[in-house]
Amino acid sequence: MMDNQTPRHVVVTGAAGALGRAVVQHFLDQGARVALLDHRMEHLVGSFPGLDNSQHLLLETDVTLTESMADAAGRILAAFKHVDALVHIAGGFEMGEEVHALSRAAWDRMMNLNAWSFVAVSQALVPSMIERKAGSVIAVTAKSAARGAGQMAAYIASKSALQRLVEASAAELAPLGINVNSIAPSVLDTPANRQAMPDAKPETWVSTAVAAKTIGFLASPAAAALHGQHLTLDA
Repeated sequence: MMDNQTPRHVVVTGAAGALGRAVVQHFLDQGARVALLDHRMEHLVGSFPGLDNSQHLLLETDVTLTESMADAAGRILAAFKHVDALVHIAGGFEMGEEVHALSRAAWDRMMNLNAWSFVAVSQALVPSMIERKAGSVIAVTAKSAARGAGQMAAYIASKSALQRLVEASAAELAPLGINVNSIAPSVLDTPANRQAMPDAKPETWVSTAVAAKTIGFLASPAAAALHGQHLTLDA
């Protein structure tokens, strides 16, 4: 585990999204150096226009491609030398067809975004943690991963697969001083979710600020005894 209460070097995927912005800001407020990864550079620049590029990194990266992640990891390690915490937020959600009508394209899209991306990101950055025998990996899964629901088969299956990957990785890395866990929100209060569900009650959702603080906890020494856990977040 890390020696300091706050990680000094943090990598955040999906950094330009609503949760990503909150997580990045949380670590910036703690004085960390942050590598921000997103699939579009203009989204990163637009989200963090005043960020000091001499201390932090903004990287356009496809987290589903091992080559893209390997390139990003090389640049991160060249600048930071090591990574204390890896926060994997990048992923995707979509309603879909019923199981008997599910397309292979929809299945592959959700599995790539939500499950395989964790593998690609881990392959790129976990080996450097193994060398130091220290670090934290935090993924974003979902409360809904526990049980199937209509028209959400591919999404829920991919988030369930992500939880199993987190658990397997935790079992593999715990003996090496690395902890791997996830947060599993119900519904996050984001502009996209408010637009998609205009008749819902956002006050019953989880704020991105609270979710970011929970991720901060999982990246801290206080979470040293947590391995393969999915912290369910409900408002």
